[in-house]
Amino acid sequence: MNKIQSISSFFQNFFFPIGAFILATLLWLFVISGNQYSMMLDMPIEARNLNSQKTYLEEVPDYASVMIRGKGRDLFKSYLLQNFADFKLVLDLDGISQEYEFILNDYFDKNPRKVVLPSSYNISFVEVIYPNRIKISLDEIVEKKVPVITSIEKITKDGHIQVGAIMFKPDSIVLTGPKIELDKILDVKTMIDTLLNLSKFTSSKIRLLADNRLIKYSAREVVYLLNIQQISERIIVDIPVKVINKVKGIRVFPSPQTVSLTIIGGAIQISKIKSSDISVVVDFKDWFLEKNFYEPEVLIPYDILSWTDLSPRTIEIGVARESK
Repeated sequence: MNKIQSISSFFQNFFFPIGAFILATLLWLFVISGNQYSMMLDMPIEARNLNSQKTYLEEVPDYASVMIRGKGRDLFKSYLLQNFADFKLVLDLDGISQEYEFILNDYFDKNPRKVVLPSSYNISFVEVIYPNRIKISLDEIVEKKVPVITSIEKITKDGHIQVGAIMFKPDSIVLTGPKIELDKILDVKTMIDTLLNLSKFTSSKIRLLADNRLIKYSAREVVYLLNIQQISERIIVDIPVKVINKVKGIRVFPSPQTVSLTIIGGAIQISKIKSSDISVVVDFKDWFLEKNFYEPEVLIPYDILSWTDLSPRTIEIGVARESK
């Protein structure tokens, strides 16, 4: 053992026990003493009689530091049991419509019954140390329904795809709070998260960014649902060809009248696709006499990944006047 370690061990073995003994002795003298002492204590603040049509525009402090006076044993008892005893400072909000500032010591001097100290503790209130004043600001209480917006990054496993948008249950949240605050809020976002190697239907809970203490949220977490499927291909046949923007008095004949193509997307998703879900369109505005064949526009459901292998690739347009 080196010299520094020896000195440290000496202090721990000699001075620490002496310090603990002195502290215990002072505490014992304080507790058994019948003398009067003053002590600072944190007391809860309770605001009462808030108008049912109003809510707080600014937070009211939860506690105030208060000086109390009593015998040593009573102060010691108050300190130990402060979380279980009904100590509190009461602010009466009756009659406040918008804004009011409480000067705490003046208020409690005029309203001593608003300082609640159980009589069995034999202590008395001296003064409020901090804060010395509390400003109450109120606003009209309203409700507002806003959508849940995702902050989740999704990374699918190779060969897989997300089908459709992410869904939430519930997909919207009801907010209750001051009108001024709710006017600023257009949506509620989820916590930021990253989901890796997704290869199947995924569902779980996620918390919302609901950190405004002035606002009550109907839910603080939602369930998200992600439809992840393996990428596959499927040939769709007998898709009707449509000619749009026809001219009155002229008959139009697309040839062929049906086509086929291959769609690419989630395996379960594309298994439910019918030929009527796909539009193959030729615009008659593009027609002119010297041109017979036209490339159609293909419209597929928005959540299909892509399409390929249109057969045939061009459509012939036959035109004739209607007989009178």
